[in-house]
Parts: sequence; structure tokens; C-alpha cells
Amino acid sequence: MKIAYFDCFSGISGDMFLGALVNAGVSIESLSTELQKLNLTGYKLLAKSVTKHGITGTKVDVIIEQERQFKHIAEIQELINNSTLSNRIKQTSINVFQRLADAESKVHGVTTPQVHFHEVGALDAIIDVVGSIIGINLLGIQIIYASKLNLGNGLVKTKHGTFPIPAPATVELVKGIPVYNLGIEYELVTPTGAAIITTIAEKFGTMPAMEINAIGYGAGDLEIPEIPNFLRVFIGKKVEPQKEETITVIETNIDDLNPQFYGYLMDKLFAVGALDVYYTPIHMKKNRPGILLSVLTNAANVDKLSEIIFAETTTFGLRIYTAQRQTLDRESVPVQTKYGTINIKIGKHNGKIVSIAPEYQNCLLAAEKNGVPIKEVYQEAIEQLKNK
Repeated sequence: MKIAYFDCFSGISGDMFLGALVNAGVSIESLSTELQKLNLTGYKLLAKSVTKHGITGTKVDVIIEQERQFKHIAEIQELINNSTLSNRIKQTSINVFQRLADAESKVHGVTTPQVHFHEVGALDAIIDVVGSIIGINLLGIQIIYASKLNLGNGLVKTKHGTFPIPAPATVELVKGIPVYNLGIEYELVTPTGAAIITTIAEKFGTMPAMEINAIGYGAGDLEIPEIPNFLRVFIGKKVEPQKEETITVIETNIDDLNPQFYGYLMDKLFAVGALDVYYTPIHMKKNRPGILLSVLTNAANVDKLSEIIFAETTTFGLRIYTAQRQTLDRESVPVQTKYGTINIKIGKHNGKIVSIAPEYQNCLLAAEKNGVPIKEVYQEAIEQLKNK
């Protein structure tokens, strides 16, 4: 599955979004061709390479040759619906503008149809939004993730006057989204950028587990002393993260326990919740041969297991610490063999089978019942799984 992760360390705007996609591989010619399906004239799309803080990216500009203003959401919906764009691009683009209209409606205390678009109804804003959705489609991206949004700080001038950053409409758009402010005195997240990313992103936060195949840097207009004004996008294949859990390890060194007691000890530890128990030969002080007892367990069972170890061994103390354990996705599959039903454990990583193991106890019972070597039962189970 192809995914994208947008790293909004320097905010996000419509032109930055377009620039990131073009820098990551979208052809400006293909983008322009698709945008012609809107049947809009009076503009030209240009892409150029720019460098900020030593990093090179792409700046996409919409050059307006004949200004056209779309004042209400109904006009924009009509424009998009009358285009020959795909239904998916149409609907997603309309959803972005609907979010913008709803946010403006809340800020100005009017109904959504009454909202009067200013900056976001301009021709360049239309191209930024629809072009961004087209670019996502051209790259074949199926799921989009994004980082927390760096909002910026200070004041911004709008058609309605000067407001603190983030602008009122931007605040409405990012409600419920993780944001932060590093005190940088610029408007880093614009209403258009906020509307695009909050409409199409499935989740905000850290980067998902993925195999990165392309990286794009989309430049904004700002020259910021503290950070490069880029939107960064990572594009690649989603991978399933390994299962990771926290377990507790109980250990002790023993050099004076009757060896006959170790089997009984292991059985008792497994009976009350040990995930694993194993013995390691070691040499202790005075060159005595000893045993390192290791018990893996969940935190909830530590007290019960410790009590058994103290009661059943000669140790005077235990070492207890946590560790991270990664495991495969596991399932048990029954297969019919000439020796009976054998369950086979299958381990998967990123959806691929990497381990196959017939259940030992099943193989043992089948071997004893049929009077054959256990290895024959084992091999028969593997063969039947392949034929299943």
C-alpha cells in the first residue's frame, strides 16, 4: 500500500503542498494537463528549484494573468462538479473547500452558504487545492499521514484586519489536531494548507512504519532565519511494525541446588504464568559451576514467580528488570495428515510467512500412536501445509 507522510516542521500552505509533490516526482506537465479539466483560464503554473538553509526543494507558483474570484462555496462546487476530473478528485477537492467554508462560517457567525471567500476564493487558491489533490492521485498515494503542525507566532494581516497567528479560520480547522508553536514570528500554517491536510490526512503524529521510496521538499514564500521554509513529504510503502511488548526478566545465580529439583521448579514457574524459563551453565565465585536461572514474565506475575523461586531454590536474591520483546504475528493452522490432525504454528512478518513449525506435542502423540519416527510426522505435516 502506497502512503505519504507530510512533515510540517515549517508549517504548510497550498503552494508548499504542490511543491512537495512535484519535488517528489509529480510532473508539472501532467499536473497542468489535469488542471485543464477545470476549464479555468487566466493562469500559468511554474515550478523552479530553490535553496533554503542549504536544502534544495521545489517552489510552485500560480502566475495569475487574469484574476477571477469565487465568492461563495456554491460557485466553487459548481466549477469542480462541471469539470472532467475523476469523481474521487472532485469529491475530495469539494470536501477541502467545504471545511474552509464551515470554518469561516463559525468565525464570522453566518451560515456556510453565506460565507464570502476572500483569499481562499482566489484563482491561485483554487489551483493550489485542486492541484494538490490531483498530485496525490498522480502519485497513486492511498493513505496520508502528517506530523504535528508548527503554527508560527505573531500577527497576520487579512481582509478583515490584523489578527494573531494562527488566523481565526486556521484555528477552527486545526481543532482536534496536534499542534505546537516554537515562537517563530511568521504565519506558518495558512487556512488553505490547514484545510487540505486536515481533510486528507488519516492520522497526525509520528511517522508510521514505512519503506521510503521518494522524498519531496516544497518551498514556501518565507525566508525564516530559524528554519528552512519547506514542507517535507515521505512517500513509500506501508509496512507492518513488529509487535513489541514490555516484559519482565527475573534472574538469579544458583550453585548449591540439587539438580533433581530444576525440572520441578520449571513446571511450577510455567504453571503460574512464566512466558519462558531457561537455565544457563555459568561459573561463579571460587570457580564453582552454577546455573543462571532466567524467567520471562508479565509484570503482573512477578510477585508470584518470585515467591516460588525463593521457596523452591537456595537463592538469597533476585535481579528483576524490564526488557522489550518483538514477536512475529502468529497463527495456528490445523492440517490433516495420514497420522491425524497436526497443528502448525505460522509466524508472519510484514504479512509474509517467515517461520513454520508443527506443534511438537501433536507430532509426539501422533508418532507414538502410529509407531513411526517423530521426524516423519513432522515432515508429513509440512508437506500437507504446502498442499493446502
